[in-house]
Amino acid sequence: MIFVTFYWKPDSYFCSVFSGANASEEIGNKEANGKLKVKKMKRGSEKMELMAPAGNFESLQAALDNGADSVYFGVEQLNMRARASINFTIDDLPEIVKRCEKNNVRTYLTLNTIIYDHDISLIKTLLAKAKEAGITAVIASDQAVIASARSMDLAVHISTQLNITNVETVKFYSLFAETMVLSRELSLRQVKMITDQIEKEQIKGPSGELVKVEIFGHGALCMAVSGKCYLSLHSHNSSANRGACKQNCRKKYTVVDQESGFEIEIDNEFMMSPKDLCTINFFDEVLEAGVQVLKIEGRGRAPEYVATVTKAYREAIDSWYEGTYSEEKVQGWMERLSTVYNRGFWSGYYLGQKLGEWSKTSGSQATQKKVYVGKGMHYFPKAGIAEFKIEAFDIKKGDKILVTGPSTGAQELVIEEMLVNDLASEAAKKGDSCTIKLPFRVRLSDKLYKLVEA
Repeated sequence: MIFVTFYWKPDSYFCSVFSGANASEEIGNKEANGKLKVKKMKRGSEKMELMAPAGNFESLQAALDNGADSVYFGVEQLNMRARASINFTIDDLPEIVKRCEKNNVRTYLTLNTIIYDHDISLIKTLLAKAKEAGITAVIASDQAVIASARSMDLAVHISTQLNITNVETVKFYSLFAETMVLSRELSLRQVKMITDQIEKEQIKGPSGELVKVEIFGHGALCMAVSGKCYLSLHSHNSSANRGACKQNCRKKYTVVDQESGFEIEIDNEFMMSPKDLCTINFFDEVLEAGVQVLKIEGRGRAPEYVATVTKAYREAIDSWYEGTYSEEKVQGWMERLSTVYNRGFWSGYYLGQKLGEWSKTSGSQATQKKVYVGKGMHYFPKAGIAEFKIEAFDIKKGDKILVTGPSTGAQELVIEEMLVNDLASEAAKKGDSCTIKLPFRVRLSDKLYKLVEA
C-alpha cells in the first residue's frame, strides 16, 4: 500500500509563484486581455530553436520531416525514458547524426538520470562514442556526467532535473554548460527575469556565447517538482529517477480517513495526474519572455504525435517571426494537437496559476486514434505507387491513413484512389493486396494504419 501525504511547504518557491501576495502580483502584472507586460523581442534576433523528442527511428524521422531544429534522445540506459521508449543503441549514434546533419538538425544525447559508482564506466563509454559520432551536446544533471563530458570537450546542456530557478544558479552552471533547461515550475515572469539578467550581466558559457534558456513547451507534466518523484520506487522498486517510472500518478485514488474509515469525497479521482502542458495558445508570451529553445516532451509517444506536435509548433514559431501569429491560427493548431495523444491541455505554471489542472480520465483524450490495417510490401518509384498487404481492418477510398516506419517516419494522407488485386476498387479487406498512390517511398518495415475518430 502507498501512503501519500499532500502538504503545502511555505518556504518553497511554489509559494513565490502560486500563493499569497505574489500570486496577486503575478495577476497584477497582466494586462486586461491577460497578456503579460513584457518587452517585445527584436524580430531580427536569433530564431527560437524547436527541439523534438526521438524515442526511435520512426519518431526521429517524423521530427526531421516536420521542421525540428534539434532532436533529443536516449541511448539504452541512464536517461529519463529508459523504459518508456524503445531507445537507441550505441551503434545507432552514427546513423542518427548522419540523418540529422543531412537536415541541418542538432543532436542532443540525454544522460540525465541519477548516476551511481557502478555507472561511471558506462557513462564514459557513452560519452566517448557520442564524441566520436559527432553528437552536438549532452543533456546532463549529475556532476559526474557534466565533468566527464567537459573533459572530452563535449558541449553540455543542464537538464530540468537540476531544478534551476534563479540567475545565480545559472551563473554557476555557466562554468560548464551552454544551455539551461529551467525548472518547469517557474512562471514566465520569473523566466523573463532570468533571461534579462543573462543579457544584462553577460553570463556566458564555455564557448564564450551567452547562455541560452530552454523550457518545456508541450507534453506530459509530472506531479513532482521538475520530475523528481519517488512513488514508483516505493511501490515497485522501480525508480523514476533512473528512467523506470511506473506511472503511479496516472491512476485513480480514493482518500480514506484512517481512524473512521470514512472515504472523503473528491472532485477527481485522478488527483495526481496533471493535464499535458500546451503553450501554443500563448506562444507569443513565451517568445517575449526571452526563451531561446522550446522543448517538446514525448520520447515515449508515437511517431504521429511527434509529427503533429512538431509541425504545429514549427508553424507557430515561423508565424510569430513573420508577424502572422493569430487567434485563428491558434485555434487550428489546437484542433490538430487534440488529434494525437494528450491528457487534456493546460498552461502549466507559466501564467502563475495555482497548483495543477488534473486529467479526468485514464490515458489519452485524443480525438483521433489509429487502427492497424497492414504492412508495406513494395514501392514502384516511377509510378509512385505503394503496395500493402491488408492484415486486419478494411480500408476504403476517402479514409485517412497513416504510414509509419524507421525511414518513413509518420506520413498521413487521404486515399483518393486504390487498386485491389490489380483492379480499381472502392475498398480493400483482410487478405487483399492493395496499391495506393503515395508521394513517398514505402518499405517492407512500414506499417499501415487507418485514422478514425476516438
